Amino acid sequence: MLKSLLSRISKPKSYEEQRSALEQNNTKERLRLARREDTQPEVLYYLADDNVPEVRRAIASNRSTPVKADAKLVQDGDDEVRYQLADKIGSLVPEWSVEQREKAGALTITVLRELATDQLPRVRAIISEHLKSAENVPKDIVLQLARDLEVIVAAPVLQFSPLLNDQDLLEIIAAGRQAGSLSAVAKRRGLGGDVADAVAQTLDAKAVAALLANDSAQLREDTLDWIIDNAAAVEPWHKPLVKWPSLTNGAIRRIAGFVAASLVETLCSRNDIDAATAADLAKAVREGIRSDGAAAMDGERAKIGDGKDAATALFNAGGLNDDALQEAISDGDREFVVHGIALKTGLPIDVVDDVLDSANARAVTALAWKANFSMRTAMQLQLRIARVRPQSILNARNGIDYPLSKAELEQQLKLLR
Repeated sequence: MLKSLLSRISKPKSYEEQRSALEQNNTKERLRLARREDTQPEVLYYLADDNVPEVRRAIASNRSTPVKADAKLVQDGDDEVRYQLADKIGSLVPEWSVEQREKAGALTITVLRELATDQLPRVRAIISEHLKSAENVPKDIVLQLARDLEVIVAAPVLQFSPLLNDQDLLEIIAAGRQAGSLSAVAKRRGLGGDVADAVAQTLDAKAVAALLANDSAQLREDTLDWIIDNAAAVEPWHKPLVKWPSLTNGAIRRIAGFVAASLVETLCSRNDIDAATAADLAKAVREGIRSDGAAAMDGERAKIGDGKDAATALFNAGGLNDDALQEAISDGDREFVVHGIALKTGLPIDVVDDVLDSANARAVTALAWKANFSMRTAMQLQLRIARVRPQSILNARNGIDYPLSKAELEQQLKLLR
């Protein structure tokens, strides 16, 4: 008896029976038909115009719905209809063989393109999630998603899509995407050296942390040096730097100069550290070279006050050094930076202010050199105060040296005067 009943329930109705059910104007029956994959295509197409949203949602998620009905639903005013359609189309397309793709024709791809530009981020995001690993979809759709301003849309394809090459990623980074998108790029397996360098140059804290956590990234030595130059004030970078697979002894010593004592001990246990370096670091930990006194020096600017008064007091006390200026740069204390550089260079305040407003990498670098600051400080000035574009900044030579000759730097200073 039960088997007979189940058989009657599951048995598909004929086209005439289905049309007859539609004419009864029974919402429950229309919803049942909309959900069944054995419903006639003509009936599914007709139900795509149903005035009940729940029916159209069922049609949108039904894999048997004809593509012409999908093309209607892509413009539906109900957000959930479009989301269900995106979930279905997004899951179907990556599964296609070449033959299935040819059979589906251009209309399904058109629907996919429209969903990838839908006004609702949630719709675009589900498309991105489904296409993130696909190799058999049009690249322009993946690029559209990768360039999306919403991180939930861009991140899946930026991290995983095999269709995006290094040039695509470099252009996206150059466009100045949000931190979440940069982090997604940084997490890509086997990330190329050029792209890794571009991520590092942004100095975005989360993106660089993700880059350092990606041991499959091709991180060049000069890029790693650049990160180390800027890592002292960015605590989230310390642990992944200490654990980076390959470090020179020079890099290990530099990292040990700013990380916590527990991480210095981790550095000492690395397989690639030489005995002399390990002994020196272990001795430094034992003798407490990283003492509370160093932390007190770091906070001296805050104790004195802000801006002009703080810069003047530290200058008079002989404490206006790289550490003090880098702390002010990290805090965005432009007034302290301007007055501090003016005091160290002897240049007028308005000249220093104008240079830092110019976004001129060579002029800012010459200013830092004149003030007797390190090239590491000069790079932070370029990026964080002068807002020089990452691709235009002057990088340190050999990780620490000024890249311009003394004559070139003096010529820049003459132009300032």
